[in-house]
Amino acid sequence: MLQRALITGVPGFAGSFLAEHLLACGDAVLGCSPDGRWERSSPQSLRDSVELVAWDLANPQGIADPQGISRQGRRRIEEFRPDSIYHLAALSVPEDCGKEDVVAAAVAVNVDGTRRVMGLAASLPSRPRVLFTSSSHVYAPVSPQLDATAHSPKVDETAPLGPRWGYGRSKLAAEGEVRRAIQRHGCDAVIARSFQHTGPRQNPRMMLPEWICQFLAGGSEPVKVHTADAQIDLTDGRDVVRAYRSLVEHGRPGGVYNVGSGVSRRSGDVLEMLRQMVDPQRPVVELRPGRKQDPIADISRLVGCTGWQPAIPLEKTVADTLAWWRLYLAG
Repeated sequence: MLQRALITGVPGFAGSFLAEHLLACGDAVLGCSPDGRWERSSPQSLRDSVELVAWDLANPQGIADPQGISRQGRRRIEEFRPDSIYHLAALSVPEDCGKEDVVAAAVAVNVDGTRRVMGLAASLPSRPRVLFTSSSHVYAPVSPQLDATAHSPKVDETAPLGPRWGYGRSKLAAEGEVRRAIQRHGCDAVIARSFQHTGPRQNPRMMLPEWICQFLAGGSEPVKVHTADAQIDLTDGRDVVRAYRSLVEHGRPGGVYNVGSGVSRRSGDVLEMLRQMVDPQRPVVELRPGRKQDPIADISRLVGCTGWQPAIPLEKTVADTLAWWRLYLAG
């Protein structure tokens, strides 16, 4: 079924790949960004194909519209008649969201912004389905121990919630905004709890691009990593956006779905894969050595509902991301 999709955060990493995937499926796409502009990393083909509407979800000062959209922007969205809204816009670098307490900027974007998106969905005559991208950071910590008493790090959607840091807390609060809109306004929404994903165009402060930028800076200085012994669930962002579209098509109204690989990977193995591609002799130093265990996605619900499976091998993800950064840094 073809869609008319509105995407918040479309200039970003996942948003741009989502827009490309939707266009390849034959969907119509309208995008939003805070100032109605693309980012430098946004491909020209997308700039030529997708119209942008200015909508600052975090700071709608001076705008009378209850969702903070300009009169012109709301008119364009209503004319577009979206039947789906993909809400990806977020403050998504965990370090920017605060440690134990959520910083005001994360509340403004991740929580208040989600409430405004749900308010828009409730106000539109087309009554679009909303796909809200939450995070695996909403889950309670899992045990890093390797003994018979440790619980499995794999979590399904019924696993205990208990985010330790500001990013996860802001995303859990945003999930609450989605549920309130479902209950109070009859909105149709699906929640995707995304696990760690990476690929070309990703923010340079995230794990893989941060390493790549250090390698490509040259010299003999050691590449600095937090730890080489983090157990993570890592998926290519291009696979993740396919899951998002499948959930808009097939997800249960009000349903929650893990989106990840379902495979535990050691960060040091990913690092060594990159090191062999760039500079096998480059030294590496761990800033916080020790075992770290992230939750690993149980994707049974997602697979059973949509048939989705990750398809891009990790080696290709690393190689493609490296190639993209080489071109980007070359100007």
